[in-house]
Amino acid sequence: MSTDVFTPEQRSAVMRAVKGRDTTPELAVRRILRAAGIGYRLGGRGLPGRPDLVMQGRRVAVFVHGCFWHGHDCPRGSREPKANAAYWRAKIARNRARDETSRRALEADGWRVVTVWECDMKAAGFADRLVAGVRGQAATVSAPASSD
Repeated sequence: MSTDVFTPEQRSAVMRAVKGRDTTPELAVRRILRAAGIGYRLGGRGLPGRPDLVMQGRRVAVFVHGCFWHGHDCPRGSREPKANAAYWRAKIARNRARDETSRRALEADGWRVVTVWECDMKAAGFADRLVAGVRGQAATVSAPASSD
């Protein structure tokens, strides 16, 4: 018995509506960089992993990742899918492997890679950390880990 509330056709339509670019987190990152006077190009064609934003002169590639889709270690990213779980676990594992391969290839070519996680965008001071990370003045854009 399926736990899905949608028919297969409806589920397919819902999944088709999931955007790969111009997502809400990506638009927020673009607004922050624009407000800081940092220019960028979209799409990263020709670069490994096709970064969401590219600053050619700074040699910076920015990836804006959704926590679930890229398997982040936050509560949302580590959530287990209930329907078709084996498929989604494999898909997310492939996404993570692809992300790591892309990051290594870019760094080997002399690029700095900035990864923005959806959950980190809610933390205080995110905009300042992002701008500092793009300008090369910060080691990481992610929120600092809590020290318990």
